[in-house]
Amino acid sequence: MKTLILTNEYPPHVYGGAGVHVEYLTRELAKFCDVEVRCFGQQESHDGGIQVHGAGLDKTGWSAPESLHSVFGALRRCLSFNTRDIDADLVHLHTWYSHFGGILAKLNYGVPLVLTVHSLEPLRPWKREQLGGGYDFTVWLEKTAIEMADAVIAVSEGTRRDVLELFDVDENKVHIIHNGIDPEEYSKVNRPDVLTKYGVDPGKPFVLFVGRITRQKGIVHLVNAIAHMDPAHQVVLCAGAPDTPEIASEMNEAVGRVQAERKGVFWIQEMISNPEKIAFYSHADVFCCPSIYEPFGIINLEAMACETAVVASKVGGMVEVVVDGETGLLVALEQADESPFKPLDPEKFERDLASAVDRLMADPELRASMASAGRRRAREEFSWESIARETHALYQKLVH
Repeated sequence: MKTLILTNEYPPHVYGGAGVHVEYLTRELAKFCDVEVRCFGQQESHDGGIQVHGAGLDKTGWSAPESLHSVFGALRRCLSFNTRDIDADLVHLHTWYSHFGGILAKLNYGVPLVLTVHSLEPLRPWKREQLGGGYDFTVWLEKTAIEMADAVIAVSEGTRRDVLELFDVDENKVHIIHNGIDPEEYSKVNRPDVLTKYGVDPGKPFVLFVGRITRQKGIVHLVNAIAHMDPAHQVVLCAGAPDTPEIASEMNEAVGRVQAERKGVFWIQEMISNPEKIAFYSHADVFCCPSIYEPFGIINLEAMACETAVVASKVGGMVEVVVDGETGLLVALEQADESPFKPLDPEKFERDLASAVDRLMADPELRASMASAGRRRAREEFSWESIARETHALYQKLVH
């Protein structure tokens, strides 16, 4: 059997959880079947049983608004995915960027279509800030692809419920296969030199955030929460790749304000390497994930695998990753019915985040217990090998 993976992100161009998912899933799938990846970029390789073909983009002569370039660029690349002959038994899509390519492949080449839902456009209305009218197109494109797919993979039970509520899909076509972790790569290390490289004091406790600067991740709420935290501990924000100039400006203003009020707040704006990220996870006393929408939350799993207690919002798939009171603390996120994409009371949410962080920072024994339980849960429940086996089993049902 051969699977064709269509994706925006693939190494070395990985900036989010979907890219991490594709990177590790393809590596493990290659042990069970032939794998071809077509992605955005200039990659060309055939290594470890995986063929990789990147699609570049020439925007010469474009006069469309800048906000639409990512949309039209995705369509151009998806067309390129299909003008190269497809000899796979099925095509597997990741994120809306690849959906047009999958639609073309199913209709023109007659291959079954599998689609993994990493997030859902109707639940990310702030993307209009980034895409303008292109957001309406991505909502339509995602709906079209999901409803014509032969199988839809949801990364959590919460995501499965969202798919069935938002789209006209047979529930028997929607399967839950979680995200995963490589527990050998993501394990506790002793690398204080990585902290000192960025000015962080290895001798003082710190709270950590890792992720993109996007509305979805709730990063500005965390920055605002710092003012309510015990000033004795440091805060490290590994936060880059802002979605829009607007949220970049908000982040700059919020961080500048809190840095003027207290010492020990470090903002690392570049996307750090995996070894450095693992070092930060390993040395952090608490990892905080303040997302307001999160289908799974792979960063929590990474922190748990590195033996770090977690404070996370009680939303989406994170309740299936973080066991409240055992591997971390979940903070309720009450949302207004008329605007379910932001906290009903932002200040209360920010104070509750700070309170949960301070509770763990003040209790070394509880942190140690959660760290141990988190590592054990990551190893036993979320291995990429088992996820690849489940995915391959689903492939077999579709092609035989």
